[in-house]
Amino acid sequence: MKFLDDIHNFLYSGGDVLWLILGVAICLWCLIIERLIFFRQNYPDLRTNCLERWNQREDKQSAYALFIRQELISEVLIQMNRSVSVIKVLIALCPLLGLLGTVTGMIDVFDVMAVTGTGNARAMAAGVSKATIPTMAGMVIAIAGLYFSKLIEERVSDESHHLADLLKYH
Repeated sequence: MKFLDDIHNFLYSGGDVLWLILGVAICLWCLIIERLIFFRQNYPDLRTNCLERWNQREDKQSAYALFIRQELISEVLIQMNRSVSVIKVLIALCPLLGLLGTVTGMIDVFDVMAVTGTGNARAMAAGVSKATIPTMAGMVIAIAGLYFSKLIEERVSDESHHLADLLKYH
């Protein structure tokens, strides 16, 4: 229970923007996990189905066969790239939301300075903390998400090249 209290206190200390960053982070990680599960569970069946459809063809030499081969590869590519663009957008959104948290926290600092004057460091500390926590959270989520996004993109590229090699065009 202490762990949940710590998380709640962290989210409270970062202001309302930190809750928004949490929502974006949950969406981002759900999409990343979905893509990783897709490559582990669904993609092998999709590749096998594609290979079976190609191997059932007698004609593998004509221009029409080339178009069929390209269509099969494109279908698989569409399935592999599903949600990748949304993942990239969410990754780009996290630092921007962190910046929004910084601006709202600094507005609180300036409000305190306007009311109490410039000499009260304790009164400004809460606003500075509120300004830095969302920035840090947005950057951490974006950096971790960027790693997995690149991992997924490389997997898509590798698998599409491998599939193109398997679908032999004579």
